[in-house]
Amino acid sequence: MTEAELIAFGLELTTLKRVPRSGWLLRGVPHVESVAEHAYATATLALALCDVLNASGELAAPLNAGRVLTIALLHDLAEARLTDLPGPARRLIPEDVKSRAEATAMASILAPLPSAERLLAAWREFEDDSTPEGHLVRDADKLEMMVQCTRYERSGVRGLDEFWAAVDGYAWYYPLCAAIYARLKAGRSG
Repeated sequence: MTEAELIAFGLELTTLKRVPRSGWLLRGVPHVESVAEHAYATATLALALCDVLNASGELAAPLNAGRVLTIALLHDLAEARLTDLPGPARRLIPEDVKSRAEATAMASILAPLPSAERLLAAWREFEDDSTPEGHLVRDADKLEMMVQCTRYERSGVRGLDEFWAAVDGYAWYYPLCAAIYARLKAGRSG
């Protein structure tokens, strides 16, 4: 990979700093977080959850923290090209079409990297819900969204009940994550 290709990759990657999380934006939330901010928080939360779960001794096998971080950092990278599709748009686009578009975007974005195939496989673990590490990142992704929702509500934003309702139907992979979500929800005011 050349220096020019690394610069191009960096420029594309940092596009996520300017892509707002559309669900919040459509609800009129002021100062909406970017996809990059969400991805960073998800990765950091996933790392903390991995550490706690591995230390608990409750898992049949320890989670690979490096793999968790890799998956978490990549989980929304396709949005550099596709943006953060809001719920109303996702309901109109068949899931297989959205999945193909994301896979195409990811393959193209990662193509210049020497480990493109390995990184694409890690991203697939999240998309396909195929590994314990992918499952943890999926849980962390939902938890981070609800931590952010909690922050918005505590700052006075209202009208975010649909986010809670949507996550109420989510089947958590890890009981710890389900317990954290229940505690967040129990702490809501109003």
